[in-house]
Amino acid sequence: MEYTRLGSSGLRVSPVCLGMMSYGDKSRRAWFLSEEEAEPIVRRAVELGVNFFDTADMYSNGVTEEITGRLLSRLFARRDDYVLATKVYFPTGDGPNDRGLSRKHVMSAIDASLRRLGTDFVDLYQTHRWDDETPIEETLAALDDLVRAGKVRYLGVSTMPAWRLSKVQYTARIGGFTRFVSMQNYYNLLYREEEREMAPLCVDQGMGMIPWSPLARGMLAGTRHRDGRRETTRGGNDALADDLYSDQDFDVVDAVRAVAAERGVPPAQVSLAWLLSRPAVTAPIVGATRIGHIEDAVAATTVRLSAEETARLEAPYRPHEVLPKRQ
Repeated sequence: MEYTRLGSSGLRVSPVCLGMMSYGDKSRRAWFLSEEEAEPIVRRAVELGVNFFDTADMYSNGVTEEITGRLLSRLFARRDDYVLATKVYFPTGDGPNDRGLSRKHVMSAIDASLRRLGTDFVDLYQTHRWDDETPIEETLAALDDLVRAGKVRYLGVSTMPAWRLSKVQYTARIGGFTRFVSMQNYYNLLYREEEREMAPLCVDQGMGMIPWSPLARGMLAGTRHRDGRRETTRGGNDALADDLYSDQDFDVVDAVRAVAAERGVPPAQVSLAWLLSRPAVTAPIVGATRIGHIEDAVAATTVRLSAEETARLEAPYRPHEVLPKRQ
């Protein structure tokens, strides 16, 4: 495994990040895995050199953080051997202050996450969404205090328009607050609108992009078909994917399958290899519910697409509406 820097920071991470959302409370989603089911997959990721793991406080109402903490503590000899990322924003309770990015919630949320994760610090603390009801300065000051207190090593953001990220970074600079080193955004071969403003901004700001849903909820891995067939449990019960994608997106999927067939590799490897070649991208966040999923993701880091293959993959793309749910 060749490790890379997260943006222009000094933090070195594997070029694949294992997303832990799939490991949680099975009563919430049919495709969630229990801790026992998840352990062989996470163990294989560690064996392959993956050292970067992403979760969030709201996944399975905290259960995912608990599973993540226990698994990583068993699979690594030292806490400093892995990079742990989690997120804050979405509701974690029924109270009016159990959500958002107010100082009150941020301070409470980090302590709760640390307890569930069984650690004294997280390496990357990310805003899951931005809070329009809290002044930017209040959020930035609270996050800066967490860094100064040693509870957080680096800060990241997720899913916002480029204009807001520019404002956030500028406000952090003029206020003397800790700036953000990463953007966790929605970006893949089926949704490339981030190339218009977000990717160039991240390059300019020295931020590493760690895209979520790099395989478009399985479409780019070949688990959904033009005729409506679904090959996975999640694919058969994924209303969001039905809303995000249309028939024209299968033109891109067909191109992926063609290039993959010529190379003799799974479509997932081709899709991830393309994403890894994009400016600013540090490490796609890959969800894995089978050992083969993480093996394909790691194998993709060694796939080098030719200019002709890249052109074929990109040619069928059609612009998408920037939906509010993505922002």
